[in-house]
Amino acid sequence: MNILADFLDTTAVANMSKWNLIMILVGMIFVFLAIRKDYEPLLLLPIGFGVIVGNIPLIEGMGVGVYDPGSVLYYIYFGVSQGVFPPLIFLGIGAMTDFSTMLSNPKLVLLGAAAQMGIFLTLIGSLYLGFAPAEAGAIGIIGGADGPTAIFLSSKLAPHLLGAIAIAAYSYMALVPVIQPPIMKLLTTRNERLIRMKPPREVSQRERIIFPIVAFLICTMIAPSAVVLIGMLFFGNLLKESGVTDRLADTARTSMVDIVTILLGFSVGCSTEANTFLTPQSLLIFFLGALSFAIATACGVLAAKFMNLFLKDKINPLIGAAGVSAVPDSARVVQMVGQKEDPQNFLLMHAMAPNVSGVIGSAVAAGILWSILVS
Repeated sequence: MNILADFLDTTAVANMSKWNLIMILVGMIFVFLAIRKDYEPLLLLPIGFGVIVGNIPLIEGMGVGVYDPGSVLYYIYFGVSQGVFPPLIFLGIGAMTDFSTMLSNPKLVLLGAAAQMGIFLTLIGSLYLGFAPAEAGAIGIIGGADGPTAIFLSSKLAPHLLGAIAIAAYSYMALVPVIQPPIMKLLTTRNERLIRMKPPREVSQRERIIFPIVAFLICTMIAPSAVVLIGMLFFGNLLKESGVTDRLADTARTSMVDIVTILLGFSVGCSTEANTFLTPQSLLIFFLGALSFAIATACGVLAAKFMNLFLKDKINPLIGAAGVSAVPDSARVVQMVGQKEDPQNFLLMHAMAPNVSGVIGSAVAAGILWSILVS
């Protein structure tokens, strides 16, 4: 009987707390949203299942948890905690991204820059609510809607908040189709949403090859701390545009980025153990993250409206919402909202310009924050 009692004491059922059950339910909701609603399934499915795995109570001393040195999960999570995975994701993003739309209409870069205001305004709000400067910087970056950048910066500035920030960033990336449309409609008139823009011009291969080199030099002169993220992004893009490294570019944007996404999402989910994740501070981070994302969306739209005061060829203000870094989801949302007003208005290619510039902008913003706030 003692053996049976000892066995029962070691089961997860005997050690399960209500907080573990809550987190397991959260993980199941993520999996449901990924499968049933198709909300960023490549991210939410690994994260959701990781949340379930991370909240199974373990026997103390067995050394199998994500925070137990020497465990398999510990070594997978090493890529998150030490900022290894985000640059690899950026390499894949660079190999996927076509900057032609941005190069054909460079003024749209300003919309990507304007959307980064959400990061800095939320940083100020976080400081006001009592967070330390480094913590506030890590929370603010959620507004860029760029999960890899949020993970990279929080691993450097506030590692103890990494789990909450990562989950918040990826959750809001998945909820782009839910969060952005009401803000876009609130800040624009129907006539503005009906604006049609001229087709983008053809961009030569020479321009596409020169761009990643020149842009890398400019960005790193402004924010040298962003050299890892920016360097990998533009290196991946150069692999794509050079025309002589198709195998490398194809590997970077397919097999490699898929493997890293699986490991990153699953290990981030596993890190959300109830005893460290369910705190008032985490709930506040989720609130500030939502606020940051909403402000970033609004700033992009308002910047487009402001630019229209001086432009002969008007910009459809909806594309300003794509200035956040959720590529290509924000651009798709712009297309969806625009076509509800005019089914023949195709804004996707125009929206990709601020969308890809937002990726660059959030990485530069992360570099600036890291330089200023690192202790």
